[in-house]
Amino acid sequence: MTDQTQRPLNVAIMGAGRIARHMAETLSKMAASEEYASVAKPYAIASRSQDKADAFAKDFNLPHAYGTYEAMLADPDIDLVYIATPHNVHEENGIACMRAGKNILVEKSFTANEKQALNLLDVADDTGMLCTEAIWTRYMPSRAMIDEIISSGMIGEVTSISADLSYPVSYKSRMTDPSLAGGALLDVGVYPLNFIDMIMGAQEIKDMSTIMVPYSTGVDASNSTTLVYDDNTMAVATSSMLCASDRDGIVRGTNGYLICHNINNVESIDVFDADHKLTNHLHVPEQLTGYEYEVAAAVKAIREGKHECIEMTHADTLRIMHLMDQIRQGWNLTYPFE
Repeated sequence: MTDQTQRPLNVAIMGAGRIARHMAETLSKMAASEEYASVAKPYAIASRSQDKADAFAKDFNLPHAYGTYEAMLADPDIDLVYIATPHNVHEENGIACMRAGKNILVEKSFTANEKQALNLLDVADDTGMLCTEAIWTRYMPSRAMIDEIISSGMIGEVTSISADLSYPVSYKSRMTDPSLAGGALLDVGVYPLNFIDMIMGAQEIKDMSTIMVPYSTGVDASNSTTLVYDDNTMAVATSSMLCASDRDGIVRGTNGYLICHNINNVESIDVFDADHKLTNHLHVPEQLTGYEYEVAAAVKAIREGKHECIEMTHADTLRIMHLMDQIRQGWNLTYPFE
């Protein structure tokens, strides 16, 4: 294998579902882009079906299609694997990849629970491979834009945050099946929690209240969680797989507030003063798909010999996984495999 600093890294995709197709589209656009052509190369797809892998490879012009994960892991030319399988098998898949010498970019939710996350990160420490969570909002330029508004003092001292992400997706079996770690929380609810966490960081949560409405299978269909931090900032995260929502993230301060339109992929940010007057409207930079930022960050970390990305450190991932475990504990919701 040639020097990883001198060529684009070969990226393979594990799993051939909807989100895998988005990543394949992203990698194709990166390869055709002057800015990203030297970063990553679309290389392979691995599915549990050779026919499905072949069709996927044809759709995205991938040079290699594997009908088993084991066959893909035996390929010595793969530098980075994007894991796009269901939450409940991320631990198993990620460990297999790293033991085979593959760096990994793991689709959110990182794992189904904190215990699995700890196991996965133990193997990252043991192997020295990159292991990072692919929650794209952590890597996007919008994050730095929000940070800059808050640090400038434009809205004053932050005292309140709210964030919602809801889509009517209960028709998808992976969303409703407890054995696949289904429910709104791990799929869409993880975004409001990350939105809040990107602002509050590692500050201790001193109080939490949470409630959910169950789906017929027992997983959460809709949920709401209120967090109170050590500095008395109150944050409310809501999500649902039953309805469409405004998807807004709002950060409120003593001198005004900001509204992020679509926390799943921030489209624009409006800043208001204390009299509700619009003082600034910011557009985010044009993007290929939005996934390119996490891929580029992973490649940068690999080239620097790191096994985590600064945009989503292992500590960040564990903090979110721990919080989601606490939330489910408040609902008395466990998955069959736990």
